[in-house]
Amino acid sequence: MLLLAALLFVQSLKHVDSSPLPDAEHGSQGDWLGRVLHYMESNPETVEELMTKKYGVSEGDMVLSTDRNAVKTIWLSPAIPYVISPELESRTGDILAAMAMLSKPTCVSFHKRTYETDYLYFIKSKGCASYVGFMGGVQTVFIAPECIVGNIAHELIHALGFHHEHTRTDREDYVTVLQENIMEGKEKNFQKRAGETFNLRYDVASIMHYGSEFFSANGLPTIVPKVDEQEMGQRVKLSKTDIKKVCLRYNCAASKKPNWC
Repeated sequence: MLLLAALLFVQSLKHVDSSPLPDAEHGSQGDWLGRVLHYMESNPETVEELMTKKYGVSEGDMVLSTDRNAVKTIWLSPAIPYVISPELESRTGDILAAMAMLSKPTCVSFHKRTYETDYLYFIKSKGCASYVGFMGGVQTVFIAPECIVGNIAHELIHALGFHHEHTRTDREDYVTVLQENIMEGKEKNFQKRAGETFNLRYDVASIMHYGSEFFSANGLPTIVPKVDEQEMGQRVKLSKTDIKKVCLRYNCAASKKPNWC
């Protein structure tokens, strides 16, 4: 299945003028296919944008909406209902683990939908992706086989109304974007954008931060920290800043379970 997806991935790149394989024509088929597989496995949060034509996707995994402001796109309640599609039944454990990454240190919780009209709906897809913030009605979260628990938690934080850390307007003090290594046509995914920061310091170790090779055209870094930061792009845990942002946005201090908030 992954091999087939890799072949489809290569085919899709022919139509977007971008590729992680700039010199593929000079290597063997095994070489470039291996590189595609490695890219897909290492950067599943970029694949949905590179492969889909059914809907608009920005920055790799954000299904397009019109409002970037997390303040205006929060869920009405921190208790969020969900449905997991039958085709993802085997991934239920990973999805629940991702939910636990958020619910244990914050007041946000997830429960199986009963009668609610607004809920998250997890479906199988080519990459990891989500709408940003509360959309109303059935709100899809896209999960590929390559999406690990941390990738799914990343998408859930998007669904809560948060954007990528690397697009903050103050990033220049913390990271450098290497434009020459970015896939042609994907430079827009590295643009700085105004948004709610809650007056918290830029967090290179945020689970919402790009990894070093996101949208790399040549296998070289597209973004590097200005100080040594081994955790940039990590998908293992929520950072303290990630937790604080969720707590502030959903007023967890007023709940009975503030924890780290």
